[in-house]
Amino acid sequence: MVAINHTNKIDSDHLDSPDIYLDSNLRRWFSRNIGLWKSLRTYFLEETQKTYNICMFLKIEALNNKDPWKSHYKFSWYPEKKYSFFEENPKYSEKGEMNAYIQGHQLVREKFYLSNSKGISNIKQVDEHEMIFESSYDKWHILEHTRLVNLDNFRFRVIYSWDNNGIKIVENHHEIRISS
Repeated sequence: MVAINHTNKIDSDHLDSPDIYLDSNLRRWFSRNIGLWKSLRTYFLEETQKTYNICMFLKIEALNNKDPWKSHYKFSWYPEKKYSFFEENPKYSEKGEMNAYIQGHQLVREKFYLSNSKGISNIKQVDEHEMIFESSYDKWHILEHTRLVNLDNFRFRVIYSWDNNGIKIVENHHEIRISS
């Protein structure tokens, strides 16, 4: 926050505050992800000891907001074709959408992929190209690494999901930008 001192002048020491820096970096990083992505995915499910390869489309949109300090996003997804994966694993949504917004160092989600629960993902910035999202909801604990590569034309995501303290799902997503 920008502070005003007793002489009604802006205290510039607060302009370099970590909150402003972090928010700017997060908003910039999310804006680099806007667009339609072709997502080539590999899922390993511990309970069935099976591996699935599927292709999904993921669309990330920035939503208009009256408050310029709040960045809102819409994530929507759908499969390239019909896959038995969704019939065999009904906890996964074949298609859907989720709205979320950045608040400090967190992504506040209206729901999660494996549940309709609202919740928060804590965000850790590795460098200017990679973020780590850590979420806990219901009985799930999710750790997701997302890295932008090659001038933001590719993304690589690896996601680990624990249920009741046991690893249940490991996902690798290689994503190719289709459009901005």
